[in-house]
Amino acid sequence: MPPSHTTSHTTSDTVTRRTSTTLLAALLLAAPAFAAEPYPSKPVRLIVPFAPGGTTDLVARAISQRTGEALGQPLVIDNKGGGGGSIGAHEAARALPDGYTLGVATVSTTATNPAINPRLPYNPLTDFTPITNIAATPNVLVVSPGFKAQNFASFVEEVKKNPNRYSYGTAGTGSIGHLLMELMASKSGLTLTHVPYRGSGPALNDAIAGQIPIVFDNLPSALPFIKSGRLTALAVAAPKRLPQLPQVPTFAELKLDEVNRTAFYGLVGPKGLPPEIVKRVHAAVQKALAAPEVRRQIEDTGSQVVGNRPDEFGQEIALENAVYKKIAAERHISAD
Repeated sequence: MPPSHTTSHTTSDTVTRRTSTTLLAALLLAAPAFAAEPYPSKPVRLIVPFAPGGTTDLVARAISQRTGEALGQPLVIDNKGGGGGSIGAHEAARALPDGYTLGVATVSTTATNPAINPRLPYNPLTDFTPITNIAATPNVLVVSPGFKAQNFASFVEEVKKNPNRYSYGTAGTGSIGHLLMELMASKSGLTLTHVPYRGSGPALNDAIAGQIPIVFDNLPSALPFIKSGRLTALAVAAPKRLPQLPQVPTFAELKLDEVNRTAFYGLVGPKGLPPEIVKRVHAAVQKALAAPEVRRQIEDTGSQVVGNRPDEFGQEIALENAVYKKIAAERHISAD
C-alpha cells in the first residue's frame, strides 16, 4: 500500500501558516515606522484672513520663506479676506489639527470682531491653538492729500462742522481700525460713516485715489503711502512717537489714551494641534525672526518683533478680547 501524503501536506500547511503569521506580525510592528512620517512632509498652508497688501499679509510674507526653510517645506500664503477677517479665521479654526493648515491671528479676528459680533462661527478663546505672536504693530489715522484738514486738530474741527458728511475706510467690519475709529469718534464728538473693505490694501488704494477721505489702518501697510506723500498721517496708536514718523503725535498725546492701542499678528493652529507640532512650528518661526533681513523687514514698518511663547500669546489674545468686549459694550458698537 503506497504511503499516505496527508502528513506531509499537513506539515507543509502548518509551516506556511506559521511563516505567514510571522511575516504579518513583523509588518504590523513595522507599520508605524512607515505611517508616521515626520512633520511636515508636504507644504503647509498659511491662511491670511485679509486681502493682499494689508499689514497682516505683509507680516505673513515677511516670515513665510524663512519659516518654510526652517520647516523643510514651503509655507504657502492663502489670502481669505472678508468679514473683518472672520471668513479666513473660521476656515483656520475648522481645519484638521494636523499642522498643514495654520492661520494668522490678529486683534480683529480674536478680539474686535468677536466683541461686536457674538454670532461668529468660531470662539476666539477656545477654537485656536496659539503658537506665537510674530509682531506688535502701531495703528495710524490717515487722510487723503485732498482732505481739507492735514493735522488732527483741524481734522476734528472739520468733521464736527460737517456731521455725517465724511466716510472712513477700514479692513472690514469688526476690524481693529473700525473699533478704534468708532472709539475715537465717540471720545472726540465726531459723526462719520464707516465703509468696510475686504482688507487694508483696497481701503488704502481708494483713499489714494480720492474715493474715500479717511482710513484707520495698521501702520505697515499705510507707511509707504505716508512716506511718498500720497496719504497724510494725523495720529498714531503707539507707546511713543515713531522714528519713521517723528512729527506725528500719539493718541495718548492727544488725550485719547483709550485709542492708543497696538495690534498683534500671530500664528495659530486649530484647537487640538499636537504639542510636538506647536513646538516644531514655534521653533521655525523663531529661527525666521532671528534672520536679520526678516527683523529689518518687520521693524522698518514701525512694528516690533515679538516671537513669544504659545502660552504668552494665548494670554495676549484673552486680554485684548476682554478689552474690546468692554469697549464695544460701553460704546454700544455692534455688527448690526
